[in-house]
Amino acid sequence: MSTSQSLDVEKDAGTDYAHLTNESVRSFSWEGITVTVKDRYTKQPLEILSGVNGIVKAGEMLALMGPSGSGKTTLLNVLAHRKASGASVQESLHLNGAVTDLKTFRKLSSFVEQEDALVGSLTVRETLYFAARLALPSSVSKSERIARIEALLAAFGLQKQAETLIGTPIRKGVSGGQKRRVSVASQLITSPKILFLDEPTSGLDSSASFEVMNFVRNIAKQYKILAIASIHQPSTSTFDLFDKLLLLSRGKTVYNGAVRGVRDYFASLGHSMPLYMNPAEYILQLVNTDFSRDQEESDDKLAHLHSSWQRSTKAAAATSEIRSCVSDLSACAVLSDLTHDSANKFLIPLTLIHRSFIKSYRDIVAYGIRIAMYMGLAIMMGTVWLRLDPVQSNINAFTNAIFFGGAFMSFMAVAYIPAYLEDLHLYTKERLNGLYGPTAFMIANFIIGIPYLFIIAFLFSVVSYWLGNFRDSAEGFWVWVMWLFLDLVAAESLVVLLSSLIPIFVVALAATAFANGLWMSVNGFMVQPGTLNVFWRYVFHYIDYQAYVFHGMMVNEFGKRSYACETLPDGSCYCMYPSALQDQCMIDGKAVLSSYGYNTGNVGKYVGYMLAITLGYRLFGWLVLYLRKH
Repeated sequence: MSTSQSLDVEKDAGTDYAHLTNESVRSFSWEGITVTVKDRYTKQPLEILSGVNGIVKAGEMLALMGPSGSGKTTLLNVLAHRKASGASVQESLHLNGAVTDLKTFRKLSSFVEQEDALVGSLTVRETLYFAARLALPSSVSKSERIARIEALLAAFGLQKQAETLIGTPIRKGVSGGQKRRVSVASQLITSPKILFLDEPTSGLDSSASFEVMNFVRNIAKQYKILAIASIHQPSTSTFDLFDKLLLLSRGKTVYNGAVRGVRDYFASLGHSMPLYMNPAEYILQLVNTDFSRDQEESDDKLAHLHSSWQRSTKAAAATSEIRSCVSDLSACAVLSDLTHDSANKFLIPLTLIHRSFIKSYRDIVAYGIRIAMYMGLAIMMGTVWLRLDPVQSNINAFTNAIFFGGAFMSFMAVAYIPAYLEDLHLYTKERLNGLYGPTAFMIANFIIGIPYLFIIAFLFSVVSYWLGNFRDSAEGFWVWVMWLFLDLVAAESLVVLLSSLIPIFVVALAATAFANGLWMSVNGFMVQPGTLNVFWRYVFHYIDYQAYVFHGMMVNEFGKRSYACETLPDGSCYCMYPSALQDQCMIDGKAVLSSYGYNTGNVGKYVGYMLAITLGYRLFGWLVLYLRKH
């Protein structure tokens, strides 16, 4: 479908998209943007952006270009009110000549990340649906949301792919170019006045790059959106789609003006472009000094380009345009009238739960593979500890099985890390766009896991409990299920905490594995609590959720069961654990518990400890996300 046809379809859809895109945002300007960081080697201040100015008007599309390390991504983040940690930023940003605060600005703008932070198990239509549910105020009716979704599907040529999955590592979905269009469309759902795009053509071929940027250009022109995109070496056809170019090198401006004036400007400086060469490629080669054989000559050439721009009439005209806009406050709209209402904060967790639920049953990586893993573990455990008789020679085997079941159920929670990191990536993008915060994310993440973790605990127990011949009673079975369920909830909460703290897969995996190894060592099985080293006991044992699981499962097995002693060849009886049943050649299971220092009471207290530890992990995870400045 061609772009013109797509836009005609949009008009036919009867959408109010144009009405909702307020055209009163006439300009976005910035002046004197300077970003300074501390050089990691010299420890001296280092400017990565130096006095950058610029202006974009409604309906225009600006390209931020420059070689690697030129500062274009930093500039894009500053313009989008995304501050880099550890950097000193001097800025003067104005919408219609007026200064805006972060909250207002985020309601007026949207940001398309370089990487597509999309839920792979959702369809294209569902992706836009949930974007609308999260971003649009509750005052927007269901029919209006549907109309807007249909309009965007039509405008971006995605109608035929509407019911196609975005795509997961296991299930193929839409193409790379279509993914980029979905990413842009999902940010346009709120009818933003300013659209930021970070490397929107990254990973796409020239044809797909042109396709994506052409859609953005048409949307910007039709609905008077200000579009600013950092872009790396576009093709000639893609480069010509932009209205303006801001070219950077080493954090300083080399050119800032109309794309159509690029060739003449550089020709006036003695750098004439070859007739049939891609102008974007030529100017990037011109300002890139990284691969120069004569570094001194390249530095001199670059310094000349910087100084030439500063002295040019184009630079003076751009500065004059910016300042005239700032001073002409009569032309400025009241920004509070342009912002849209926020979505209902109380409904956001429900929307996140709904989205996560769809992901959980479609994406087998999230829980399907984990269920298969746990079932394999259950079969292995049940057949290794197969139908153990309640005799004293099997007491150690029962104890080992209890430790193995609880500890390795917890350890295998590391399989949740990839799914959580995907959710965390999406959360980071949506938080930066002002859609919701860590509270809604944590609540939804916790609630959606509860039923699946219970199913895992139940299915594991159905196999392993009865095959192993643990205490034969319904009460014993359900108490076993309860402890494994609490074990999994705590283990998954630990994964959430560590993965939030270190959102790198390999590092999070190593940290979680180490933590589980620590909990296994001090949970009371390897070394009984009474003889455990004082340091490990008081620093770690009492906050070890595996310790309470092991304790509770031991009480469940041995608290209400007796075991036959060994009959010696001379007919006498040998009981390895003395108890009141010794004269009956039996061992009271409570004697086994006593050897560990356990008693049969206080089960409720230990359940409370488990809940407190789980809550602690979740609160610390929430705090990490709350304090992290992205």
